[in-house]
Amino acid sequence: MSRQRVSGFTLIEILVVLVVVGMLVALATFTMGGNSVRRDLDNEVEKMFLLMQTVSEQAVLNNTEFGLIVEEDQYRFLAFDQRAGTWKPSAERLYRSREIPEWMLVTEYIENDAPRLASGDDEDTPRPDVVLFSSGETTPFELEFTISRDGLAAEDYVHSVFSDGVSPIEWQHPGDPEVEAE
Repeated sequence: MSRQRVSGFTLIEILVVLVVVGMLVALATFTMGGNSVRRDLDNEVEKMFLLMQTVSEQAVLNNTEFGLIVEEDQYRFLAFDQRAGTWKPSAERLYRSREIPEWMLVTEYIENDAPRLASGDDEDTPRPDVVLFSSGETTPFELEFTISRDGLAAEDYVHSVFSDGVSPIEWQHPGDPEVEAE
């Protein structure tokens, strides 16, 4: 009686391969998942940058001045009412208030002596930190975005959105070379 040789893999060999593949998938997931907060920061800064560009373009198209107020937990846009001479929230959905995530720290560097639109002397009247003029200019500003660790900024990963007032709004990503102020 002759015995036929059957070729193929044994159950043990298949199980070893599955364990190795499973370990590689777990390692890849762990490695990529560690930067999720950085990806979230990238997305939040991109969202704010694109929104600021859009509002700046709307200011030019509609011949209306818009202002940006950045608070600890939110940012919002206001429109300047020329008849009343005050800043007011706009009813349009584009300009609604937006939350700043708890883990994100926004640091403002606003030029205080830059020209601003007068808006009454009332303490309750909001006064924007950054004005987006209908001429396409802005008040000079810089906003730095970092990941907050126990209320302190993680200095190793910083996004910066800025304008010198005349140039368009720019976004400096982490690792980009520093932009020299002229």
